[in-house]
Amino acid sequence: MNTVTQKPSAAFLGASWMALVAGMAAYLIGLWNATMHLNEKGYYFIVLMYGLFAAVSVQKSVRDKLENIPVTAIYFGLCWFSVILTVLLLTVGLWNAELARSEKGFFGMSFVLSMFAVIAVQKNTRDAGGQVGSLV
Repeated sequence: MNTVTQKPSAAFLGASWMALVAGMAAYLIGLWNATMHLNEKGYYFIVLMYGLFAAVSVQKSVRDKLENIPVTAIYFGLCWFSVILTVLLLTVGLWNAELARSEKGFFGMSFVLSMFAVIAVQKNTRDAGGQVGSLV
């Protein structure tokens, strides 16, 4: 079975990158301006970075499986576990944080936007043939 992958349009590439930049920038600017201790800021920063890496790993391993490229069950499981873990870590951290509800919502929404966008950017990069700027 031959599948033909269409290359993403320039508009979709641009929109994906803009969403990633906007989500990450909002999260990081919010973190910079937050009234919390430096160790808390470090926690939220690492949750974002780990979450973005995990999301890219899930997208790649799911796509590899669809294209009959071998992916070990342990790696596939670890990818999904990592995504779920980052969402839980953010949720627990925000639940217990001494922040206004609006700030908690802001961090949650910018995290979700960043996670979605990094998946779209990785998909576009792969569909474009892994040209310059390739994530994986």
